[in-house]
Amino acid sequence: MMRQDVREWRAEAVRRIEADYNRSADTHLIRLDLPRYPGITLYLKDESSHPTGSLKHRLARSLFLYALCSGWIGPDTCVIEASSGSTAVSEAYFSRMLGLRFIAVVPASTAAPKLEAIRFYGGEIHPVEDPRKVYEVAHELAAQTGGHYLDQFTYAERATDWRGNNNIAESIFAQMAHEEHPVPSWIVCGAGTGGTSATIGRFIRYQRHTTRLCVADPLHSVFHRHFDAADVVALPEGCASYIEGIGRPRVEPSFLPSVIDRMLAVDDADSLGAMRALSDRLGRRVGGSTGTNLVACEALIREMASAGETGSVVTLLCDSGDRYGCTYYDDDWMAERDICWAPSAARLASFLALDR
Repeated sequence: MMRQDVREWRAEAVRRIEADYNRSADTHLIRLDLPRYPGITLYLKDESSHPTGSLKHRLARSLFLYALCSGWIGPDTCVIEASSGSTAVSEAYFSRMLGLRFIAVVPASTAAPKLEAIRFYGGEIHPVEDPRKVYEVAHELAAQTGGHYLDQFTYAERATDWRGNNNIAESIFAQMAHEEHPVPSWIVCGAGTGGTSATIGRFIRYQRHTTRLCVADPLHSVFHRHFDAADVVALPEGCASYIEGIGRPRVEPSFLPSVIDRMLAVDDADSLGAMRALSDRLGRRVGGSTGTNLVACEALIREMASAGETGSVVTLLCDSGDRYGCTYYDDDWMAERDICWAPSAARLASFLALDR
């Protein structure tokens, strides 16, 4: 294809992605009153309402636009990503939109419904037994196919316009504008690539808000350890979390601890118990990473209440729990892994209770 033809193809590709955004309403902000904590309100930014069902839809859109405008993707490019599932689902969606081949390099343990969703959008699955090797394999496939490795772990923090332009932080503050406490005391999110926390943390500073950013991290993740001690950059062999989508065995290039005010480490059992409790409160299933966020919110809100503070706390509902029906919502699956989630579910149910 001639250079001008490629340029025209890229222009059309950008138009399609932008048109897709304009057809999709912004995600909802769900208010959760907490009668046991008067003066403090919890909000959930519901990212499961994106076309591909998760927070990663925003990232995938940004990564495609970044790669297109950088000249890395053309009409015949094979697109490749290393992903535990949700990012690959969203990237498969955009690849199909542009008529491109897409290969997802995933840990072999990835939940089957996520793999089915990738295939639904035309993506191919390349499983890897050792999750630590997904990066290496993605690079190898890019070289073999002459394709482009999107590399969410490197480009997440730079592909999104953190100053605004419809990013998640700008959306949160716009939706909070008419609430009792429009400037949140805390925003809580997880970190997989680090892109979301980088975007929110930078936006808070750029807009000069007093809001603090807390990142909730699985106990068996390196990010919170690196936050406390910069020389810790990787987990020991065999240390891994069951919570898909957040937490990493190594510090990713997109993770920026300098924009984070606090990190809280959350045990997997607490995350999954909180996930169950919140699902009961909402009347629909949420994913495990949302449970991780909720545990951190609980800790912060209890601290605020003890200090006599009022205000708002905003966190992310990252994806639907329907993708985890054969794992997190299967009691036998949980029992086989000795995940004792019930006590945490009871504690969080009390925290979320509608009575005092």
